[in-house]
Amino acid sequence: MAEAADFQGTPSPARRWLRRTGALLAGAPLLAGLMQLPTAAPAQAAGTDTVSVALDSLSPSAPSDGDTLTVSGTVTNNGKQAVTDAHVDLRMGSLLGTRSEIDTAAQHSDDLQSSLGTEVGGKYTEDFDSLGPGVAEHFSISVPVDKLDLGQDGVYQFGVSLSGKTSAQQWDQVLGIQRTFLPWQSSEADTKTKTTYLWPLISTVHVTAKTGAGELQTPVFQNDDLAKEISPGGRLVQMLALGKDLDVTWVIDPDLLASVDAMTRSYRIQGADGTTTAGTHQAVAKQFLDDLQDAVTDREVVALPFADPDLASLAHNGTSVTGSLSHLKDATDVAATTVKTVLHVTPSTDFAWPVDGAVDPSIIKVATSAGADKVIARSDSLQETGGLTYTPSAARPIGGGTTAVVADARLSTAFGGDLTHADSSTLAVQRFLAQSLALNTQTDKQRSIVVAPQRMPSASQAQAMATAITALQNSNWSESQDLAAAAKAKPDPGATTKIPSSSAYPSSLRKQELPRTAFEQIARTQDKLDNFQVILTDQSRVVTPFGRAINREMSTSWRGSGSEADSFRTSVESWLDDLISQVKLIDKSETKLSGRSATIPVTVQNNLVQGVSHLVLRLTSSMPTRLEIGGNPYYEQPVEVSGGHSQSVKFSTAANANGRVEVTAQLYTEDGQKYGAPVSFDVKVTEVTPTVMLVIGGGVLLLVLAGFRMYTQRKRAAARRANEDDGPDEGDGPDEAGEDTSDTPGGAPETPGTLETPDGSAGESSGGTGDADGPGNPAAHGDRLPEESAARSGADDPEQPSDPTPDTAPESADPSETGERVDR
Repeated sequence: MAEAADFQGTPSPARRWLRRTGALLAGAPLLAGLMQLPTAAPAQAAGTDTVSVALDSLSPSAPSDGDTLTVSGTVTNNGKQAVTDAHVDLRMGSLLGTRSEIDTAAQHSDDLQSSLGTEVGGKYTEDFDSLGPGVAEHFSISVPVDKLDLGQDGVYQFGVSLSGKTSAQQWDQVLGIQRTFLPWQSSEADTKTKTTYLWPLISTVHVTAKTGAGELQTPVFQNDDLAKEISPGGRLVQMLALGKDLDVTWVIDPDLLASVDAMTRSYRIQGADGTTTAGTHQAVAKQFLDDLQDAVTDREVVALPFADPDLASLAHNGTSVTGSLSHLKDATDVAATTVKTVLHVTPSTDFAWPVDGAVDPSIIKVATSAGADKVIARSDSLQETGGLTYTPSAARPIGGGTTAVVADARLSTAFGGDLTHADSSTLAVQRFLAQSLALNTQTDKQRSIVVAPQRMPSASQAQAMATAITALQNSNWSESQDLAAAAKAKPDPGATTKIPSSSAYPSSLRKQELPRTAFEQIARTQDKLDNFQVILTDQSRVVTPFGRAINREMSTSWRGSGSEADSFRTSVESWLDDLISQVKLIDKSETKLSGRSATIPVTVQNNLVQGVSHLVLRLTSSMPTRLEIGGNPYYEQPVEVSGGHSQSVKFSTAANANGRVEVTAQLYTEDGQKYGAPVSFDVKVTEVTPTVMLVIGGGVLLLVLAGFRMYTQRKRAAARRANEDDGPDEGDGPDEAGEDTSDTPGGAPETPGTLETPDGSAGESSGGTGDADGPGNPAAHGDRLPEESAARSGADDPEQPSDPTPDTAPESADPSETGERVDR
């Protein structure tokens, strides 16, 4: 009873310890047995990342009834243990009903936790006895399509798996898998999708603004990269070789054609040190153009504006800069001419293609400003908002007579990324075809679909694209169509036509745009070009290369290469500055102006090959009150200088006062714009000094007095002869004034008398009293020194009309005649 009472109540501590110990001992053998059993974990747990399966080829990509499907690839053991009893199996998955399901499946193509599908089995496997660590083995399996148990038309998941054992897991399990898609359209579809595939032939910027000085204007390339692209094996050569056999719409940048065409003649390559070397790929360039002409004959060709300008950058950052839109118009106008000249075909120029088809209202406005009325957008930008259960046709009227041609985003982005490996290329092709078939099965409505891939596909991407297009063109659900036809197709009434707002523009794309400063620099370069070209006798030699260089500065190819774009713009502006500086004024040193008037020469030098005209040279005085130029503070003269020559332009000046004056010479265009840097120099005005004038005046006075003395002597001699004829009694006084009395000793002072002038009047004698005229003075009367005689004559005897003219005329105090040169 006590025992019963114990069990009915709370066990004692000792009893609880005994019960727990007994239960533990009893369960120990069972636990040990369980630990020896195989683990029941999912097979994929052990196989995660153990073996990788690469699906290198699947042919045909879109099989039909009666075909045999061949699958080949490589399996690689990435684990540390050997895989034994390994075998490769083909697996059929479920039918994927929507395009979204295809996207989801593609994201988990090698996931072992997803459905593995059903093994095809039988003889359609490949076995390997052992697959050691790090070992890769190739496989190839062919299976008739009718063995795959394909049901209704559509897209099926299709996989290749490797199963085997490891030393740690001694049972058969899937260790690796690779899934892809198998599009199945057993017969011709009732309604086929009309598919337009754009085949872009676009490159980066290669040609600089520099050209040679000769008549041919040899172009200068930044580098020799374009030659690599158009040489055998190059990217563009492969694009051309692949595209010629495809029913596609060629989308061509005319700049590429112009650049390759320039390579067919003499061209040069710019080196890192600024020197240039001769290009040597003329034959390659000619062959490329010949092949391209053959490829585009009777094909649709769409010409982008020259150099493929970045429409989004222009819309977001360039429209606020004056003149930016005009460059787009110029690039559009020259596009058709370039394509016609080089390829001899007439392209369409009414399509605009923003980067990645991303649009907003400002991009649409800019894109149509140059004449395009069709904008190639993309469905991930112009997204459907009407709840449609199918993908609508590409054409959408968006107002203003503009059509948005909306490319399908899934198909357009199918060949991005690294496709250099065969497995990645195969998966991209199969996914593209799967999306195309899924699109066709959405509805029985006839639709036009456009595919706009990346602008510059790599060679491997182009090869994958060509494989997919070939399979699509041979398929039972699609047929080719030109881009123009797709743009004119009847739009789906349920498709969205609302352009997304600017805020919806992808930030990743906005970060790659050309900044506003780029367009400001472009505008500055254009202003310089406008100012320069008006003086040239052959404007095309400068306007054409620099106009195209400015187009290249706006190229879409600069995205992601901001520093390179900046360097290119700077090099264009610097080269233009160098050319402008070839027409300049020669520096002058200080000029001395000795006289009241003179001419000042200013030299204009032209080191260009061609002549310049429509220039005006203005010379300006900083102190016109001291130095006048042409009777004004400044004076202008027209200038024309032949190529490689200099011209001296002379300006008349007039000095009003002595001193230093700064004079500035400046060239102007005829419309009043300054041209080049001014040249300033000092003019030192040095008129005739008072000392020099006194010396000259004294000399003139001496000549006058000498003549006067000769005159008075003759008159005295005549009077003496008259007195001798009349006798001594007729004279009632001393001799005539001026008679020589120096021989009379102690003679009385001379008495003033009268002098008869030729007109019969009497004038006071020049004789006087005092020691100056006394006896023994050698200067008395007729023996006076010329200076003294002249002084007295000038004071007492004014010159008479009958006086003889001096031998030397007095120096004129008036300004000297113009035409005098100045010391430089």
